[in-house]
Amino acid sequence: MRSTTTNIKELSNAISGEVFLDDLHKSIYATDASVYRKIPLGVVYPKDNQDLKTLIRFANENGITLIPRAAGTSLAGQCVGDGLVVDISKHFTKILDFNKEKKTVTVQPGIIRDELNGFLKPHGLFFGPNTSTSNRCMIGGMIGNNSSGTTSIKYGVTRDKVLELKVILSDASEVIFKELSSEEFEAKRQGNSLESNIYNTVFNELSNKDVQQEIIKEFPKQSIHRRNNGYPVDELLKYKGFGGSNATINLAKLLTGSEGTLAFTSEITLQLDNLPPPKNIMVAAHFNSIQESMEAVVIAMKHDLFTCELMDKTILDCTKNNREQLKNRFFVEGDPKAILMLEICTHDKEESFERANALIADLKRNKLGYAFPKLIEHEIHQALELRKAGLGLLGNIVGDDKAVACIEDTAVDVKDLPSYISEFSKMMEDFGQDAVYYAHAGAGELHLRPILNLKKQEDVVLFREITTRTAELVKKYGGSFSGEHGDGIVRAEFIPMMIGEKNYALLKQIKHAFDPHNIFNKGKIVDAFPMDKNLRFEVDREEPQIETIQDFSDSLGILRATEKCNGSGDCRKLPTAGGTMCPSYRATRNEKDTTRARANALREFLTHSEKDNKFNHQELFDVFDLCLSCKACASECPSNVDVATLKAEFLYQYQKENGTSLRTKLFANNAKLNKLGMIIPSVTNAVLNSKITKNILGIAVERSVPKLANKTFLNWYRANKERLGSKPIKIGELFLFVDEFTNYYDVTIGIDTIELLTDLGYRVQIANHEESGRSFISKGILHKAKSIADSNVTFFKDKISKETPLVGIEPSAILTFRDEYLRLAEDKEAAKDIAQNTFTIEEFIKAEFDKKNIAEESFTSDIKTIKIHGHCHQKSLSNMESTFSMLSIPKNYKVTIINSGCCGMAGSFGYEKEHYLVSMQVGEDSLFPKIRNMNDEVIIAASGTSCRHQIKDGTKRNAKHPISVLKEAFINNI
Repeated sequence: MRSTTTNIKELSNAISGEVFLDDLHKSIYATDASVYRKIPLGVVYPKDNQDLKTLIRFANENGITLIPRAAGTSLAGQCVGDGLVVDISKHFTKILDFNKEKKTVTVQPGIIRDELNGFLKPHGLFFGPNTSTSNRCMIGGMIGNNSSGTTSIKYGVTRDKVLELKVILSDASEVIFKELSSEEFEAKRQGNSLESNIYNTVFNELSNKDVQQEIIKEFPKQSIHRRNNGYPVDELLKYKGFGGSNATINLAKLLTGSEGTLAFTSEITLQLDNLPPPKNIMVAAHFNSIQESMEAVVIAMKHDLFTCELMDKTILDCTKNNREQLKNRFFVEGDPKAILMLEICTHDKEESFERANALIADLKRNKLGYAFPKLIEHEIHQALELRKAGLGLLGNIVGDDKAVACIEDTAVDVKDLPSYISEFSKMMEDFGQDAVYYAHAGAGELHLRPILNLKKQEDVVLFREITTRTAELVKKYGGSFSGEHGDGIVRAEFIPMMIGEKNYALLKQIKHAFDPHNIFNKGKIVDAFPMDKNLRFEVDREEPQIETIQDFSDSLGILRATEKCNGSGDCRKLPTAGGTMCPSYRATRNEKDTTRARANALREFLTHSEKDNKFNHQELFDVFDLCLSCKACASECPSNVDVATLKAEFLYQYQKENGTSLRTKLFANNAKLNKLGMIIPSVTNAVLNSKITKNILGIAVERSVPKLANKTFLNWYRANKERLGSKPIKIGELFLFVDEFTNYYDVTIGIDTIELLTDLGYRVQIANHEESGRSFISKGILHKAKSIADSNVTFFKDKISKETPLVGIEPSAILTFRDEYLRLAEDKEAAKDIAQNTFTIEEFIKAEFDKKNIAEESFTSDIKTIKIHGHCHQKSLSNMESTFSMLSIPKNYKVTIINSGCCGMAGSFGYEKEHYLVSMQVGEDSLFPKIRNMNDEVIIAASGTSCRHQIKDGTKRNAKHPISVLKEAFINNI
């Protein structure tokens, strides 16, 4: 008998999509955003419906299960299984039909929710359900979970919006589930097809009065609009044939929330809504306790709110340490135990303010809350971003104790919420727990999470006990144990308790009617996998001891640094969502090239490898290969999973066993080689830009290799030191860090910097320090990078202070002092002291301008337009505000920051022939088109030397360093 693995290998010849059976893909698809882990048989990217039908036939023939997956952000383990993972996120991404008059749209399941709404917005329409993952979650996943999100109190849940589903059934037949009249329903029951059997099963069961009464008795209260316990047969009781008042029936409602266990959806038709009224205002009500905020919800919901969201102190405290979210805390007053975000929308600004004031007055009258800041316009977006980041931010808890998703999806009637939460809090006290509370208070649903260490058996026992006790409490209040995140593995086991054994037997009959051979997402909804088995971490394991050259003590070691990734998938957001993370995924749309995949893979091999050097795996080399080390994940990932740092460590450890290539050594030793090349720079430039040299070194022939200057910046400085020193010192002094890029390539930028600073009245000191070590870090040659870090820290520790800061021109070089040196240097305290007084040139000038040490009158009044592209390290480790502010000093300069993501060059990455196409695609994703649309008069400013080269190669436009732009504006140059 042939093995299933052999058959799966042959499957790749039978479909037009891709099939992956390698250990890398199986490891990165073994988890989703839940606590579960199951190694699948393989991963498939189907291209079309014919591929799906082939897969379904194959599953039937081989007795395996198909696990549908979109963005993989499921919190309950819906995407985890031991069958074939079928990832529709790459190819099933089209908008198929749009009818503005009927307000409907038909899409494939892989379309991202926010991408769809971007298409709909010019037409004044949108798809209402809005999850915290809306910038990467897909409509197919929202159908699977019956998602809802922040807007459900006004726009309902996904099930309310589903009109039609085109699906492929378990016999590979293609059918459409849509609204049917009684006559059409009766016609569907005729015949011997699988479809007719489904309709007959539904009819035979639900037309029974006893069955109807059992459903009404046991299912959650109808007043709770977030209801996902099992299959929503209670929804079908609205049909007049089953005791309701509706003249029609639609089995698409049954499939919504079925987690891919009944059929494989290929097309979705949705009902759309008009865009919300534009004049909105948010009241951020602050409370001294969770219970007080719950009582306030009942009052607030009388005010026709559009959103009513909760953040508790735990969530708020997490945001204090997140670079990206820190700026969104502007409205927080004091140290609240909870904040309710209460949004009102109207068509008139004054009316919105009046209603907001009435809401505040009502809360005050009931003695609820202590502060009520009102937010408008972009402030509302910032507050919602803070709330949306809550899930990922919980991953910031250092160590093995984590806020665990198991009871985070309970929903009760809003009137029951204060009593329910009071009992819940008492129950958690009995367990010695201080739970996390956040999210959709206005819908009667709070995301409640216990803090547990699922590496310990005693906490795994607690995991089950807390979940069981919570299920019993929810049942007491007639609530729904699954509000919007679905049952999955974590809650499916409790469905019989929640809806009764008779109703559970009904669900099993429905599952069998749709899927008699159990090929669709086995172990979910019915016949569930145990909720406390197949966990992401082995229980009571001996923790692997992994030595690293970098200091990961802030995460208690490199393994725990990788384990911070909880799978929330923020790294899958596309360019339209803004930000930078993750540029390689944006270019390839492959899960393998996400931040999440790299963390997952590293965690898998560090945990399970039996090699002495656990880093020594080709799979790890493959998953890190397209990482641009952009550092975006260090700030944009809510859990701050810094994959650039992980990659550097991996390369160092991997190269111990496998050696370092000649090209890698040449790139890493670029500064030293440039010193030799400067003997006859014209010859060096000619040789390096020849096709022969590029081919020998593995450099893309399409690339222009940066040319060495005629003389180094340091040589220019020595020749002009006396002249520069003769200028009067009116303000203060600083050390200018002369990085290896400025010294050899961008000499004119260095000259502009020192000339401007001295003209402004600063004494600029230049010392004989080491290079930054950036190229050694990026290539994983960390022993040399460490030596350089130690040398520079020793050299500068008695020189750099608040009065004499260290200032740099090239972001990737100067920011090593604030980032990598803190992990590499032996003298940690000295490194920290230097880091606190190290600045980019833009940060320094902005700060001096704010202190009024630099005057606007020193610069031109000419009118110019400037567009800024930010270096990735600058965006992650510094900010773009300082560049914007610096270039806005000339009063008539019109400055804009381009929402441009990563340029794609990333140091040597874009020069390497195997990475060239990805590098250019990264540029095309956002930056290049925006630059091409600029007229020739626009000045393009870019701090990074790599960025400027990429802009030149990709658009034929010259970009300037911001300091050169400001130097040209200095009044003495006019």
